[in-house]
Amino acid sequence: MYIKAIETIDQFTRPVHTITRTYGGLISPGTSTIFFVNEDGVAITCKHVLEIIAQADPVNIQFNNFKTERDKLPKDGMFKKGLFGLEMKYKYKKETTVQIKNNFVNTVDTIGNIKYHAHPTLDLAIIIFEGFKQKFYNFYATFVKDPNKIKQGKSLCRLGYPFPEFNNFQHNAATDDIEWTNTGNPNSPKFPLDGIITRFGGDGNQIISIEMSTPGLRGQSGGPLFDSEGLIYGMQYMTSHLHLGFDIKDKEIINDGKKTKVSNYPFLHVGHCIHVDRIKEFLTQHNIKFYEEQ
Repeated sequence: MYIKAIETIDQFTRPVHTITRTYGGLISPGTSTIFFVNEDGVAITCKHVLEIIAQADPVNIQFNNFKTERDKLPKDGMFKKGLFGLEMKYKYKKETTVQIKNNFVNTVDTIGNIKYHAHPTLDLAIIIFEGFKQKFYNFYATFVKDPNKIKQGKSLCRLGYPFPEFNNFQHNAATDDIEWTNTGNPNSPKFPLDGIITRFGGDGNQIISIEMSTPGLRGQSGGPLFDSEGLIYGMQYMTSHLHLGFDIKDKEIINDGKKTKVSNYPFLHVGHCIHVDRIKEFLTQHNIKFYEEQ
């Protein structure tokens, strides 16, 4: 049903690969999703994704300042005391994030600058790539024009990158830095997930979100919601968890030939997508070109 649509969506939907490092040395990979709305290097994503992107520079600058001061400490019996003082000054604990690196995979050749607009109330953001000479995305989103098509029971699909399988990064001990490498797996698989529209969310004056019968997975945030023709209906931004009330406590079952007691508290996980009209309004507000179905 969605084979051709996924092929279309894949042309302008891209993963953002993120690696974070804690002061304790743990390096964690993560993914999120963006999709392009025109040929000028403009994409949209979630505001909470943008916040991670925007945090990178100040977090990395602070760690570089820390390293500069640390490297000036005398390597003598007072080093540990001096290091502890710096850790207190910078408020670094084992679990504190001290480095963030982002890789905008297969977007443009060179990123001279990134501008962005964050929506004041919705989990929605615009990202504008500047300074590139070549694009690595081949098409751009086409938004559904008639909001009356968005009804309960309609089948739609989302596409994103929820499983961070990439491992093309390392810690450079010589520079005490995390960095991208030319070795390892640079990719994470795209993952489509369909469902039907269940409900709508709003503020009484307008519909803000579309609820889907299936969850939006971690890493699909910022990914498009689309129909079987590849028309965009919204953008995945969060998942909520509805308690079903079918709780089981200490129920005796037989497993592997043995009696055991199990408990289960089931939830229904439903995804929420920003409504297409709110996206188009935000793009229009910032004079950004986008395309609708003819």
